[in-house]
Amino acid sequence: MRLRLIVSLAAVLTLVSPTVAHAAADELAEQLAAIPGLSIVSETPTTGARFFVLSYRQPADHRRPGGETFEQRLTLLHRSSTAPVVLATGGYGLAATPRPAQTEPTALLAANQVSVEHRFFTPSRPAPADWSDLTIWQEATDEHRIVQALKSVYSGKWIQTGASKGGMTSVYHRRFYPRDVDGVIAYVAPNDPLNAEDSGYDRFFATVADASCRTALENVQAEALRRRDRLVPRLEAAATAAGRTFTRTLGSADRSFEMTVLDTAWTFWQYSSVADCATVPATTATDTELYDWIDAVVGWSFYSDQGLEYYWPYYYAAQTQLGWPDLRFAHLRGLRAYPGLYHPRNTLPAELRRPHNPVPMLDVDLWVRTLAPTMMFVYGENDPWSAEKFTPSTLDSHVFVAPGANHGANIARLTPPDAAAATATLRRWAGVPAATTTARTATTLPLDDMLPDRRR
Repeated sequence: MRLRLIVSLAAVLTLVSPTVAHAAADELAEQLAAIPGLSIVSETPTTGARFFVLSYRQPADHRRPGGETFEQRLTLLHRSSTAPVVLATGGYGLAATPRPAQTEPTALLAANQVSVEHRFFTPSRPAPADWSDLTIWQEATDEHRIVQALKSVYSGKWIQTGASKGGMTSVYHRRFYPRDVDGVIAYVAPNDPLNAEDSGYDRFFATVADASCRTALENVQAEALRRRDRLVPRLEAAATAAGRTFTRTLGSADRSFEMTVLDTAWTFWQYSSVADCATVPATTATDTELYDWIDAVVGWSFYSDQGLEYYWPYYYAAQTQLGWPDLRFAHLRGLRAYPGLYHPRNTLPAELRRPHNPVPMLDVDLWVRTLAPTMMFVYGENDPWSAEKFTPSTLDSHVFVAPGANHGANIARLTPPDAAAATATLRRWAGVPAATTTARTATTLPLDDMLPDRRR
């Protein structure tokens, strides 16, 4: 079988005259500019590719396409109009100044990449904002319109990817528009179809790694709460010096303190490893040692009004549709001052608090289990978010777990046989024979792990 040769645009341009190169470059820009509602904000040349920041006009409510609109920000990493396209959904906002970077599937496939900023993360927010328009269907329809528009430029197959909330976002898009892409690879994507049933998370914290590390983390949380009268004044003083407040969301420094302590073990396992167990302070640690270690792991500034504001779209979606982990914290019985604190509504201003609707996640879970084709899930063994996984269907769908990995689990962290199987499957979905690409050497572009989140 003849191999399809994937050649970057930059490589082609080195073989042609400057006049032809300029014409090819103009042709792409003209194709993009011809798409109704799409604007080129900027272009940054990079080795072996071109990088655009784009803006696409979207209806604020897709049920009323003739109504209010907003500008959704996205980026395009272009290699070739015939190469596969990776649709990267981070689930959050893009960087304030986006830079060229590629996801793992993009590197494995030598693909183009379209990265989409999730609606309601600034600046991709309607003004005025009707927060009831922040739903998984509305965002999926944003992405659907983008894919359909760019298929006028790209003839290759499409693969969607995302990590954490971005992985969830990629699943929801596939649920509503299953024909938009040819495959999905979702990294560390939690699945919470029964929001009140969170025993999977409690089992995780009862069994992860070894008992001595688990006990040390529980002891740190308990000891911090016992020293509340000494540690909260430190938090208040630091917040005052930095201009941070607690009035719009959690309500007080004391409540912020407790939320941060509750998050300590979760955040440790989300971003750290077994090797970091040695850094956990003993119960005999000084106040400064205890305070500084928690600051390094969680960050005392996160649960302030200023730290939370960026994440309001996530917490709004969690309380209304996505669900959230609700841990028992049995080891902290008698030490917690606010038993109902560990809930996303408490991280939002009062005007954004809404009831939870369980139907969307139940629907998505059932569809993934029974009807979803060509979907791949990659999880980390030591990642708390991986404690409640998606169960894929038998329609060429797969799940892999990276041993010892945290929330940064990816194909590279799988066992060699699993990594080979996952890579082969991804290339097959994308129509790329294995001989045409070499993992992670498509260009010198850095890998984007798509994990900007510091959420619960």
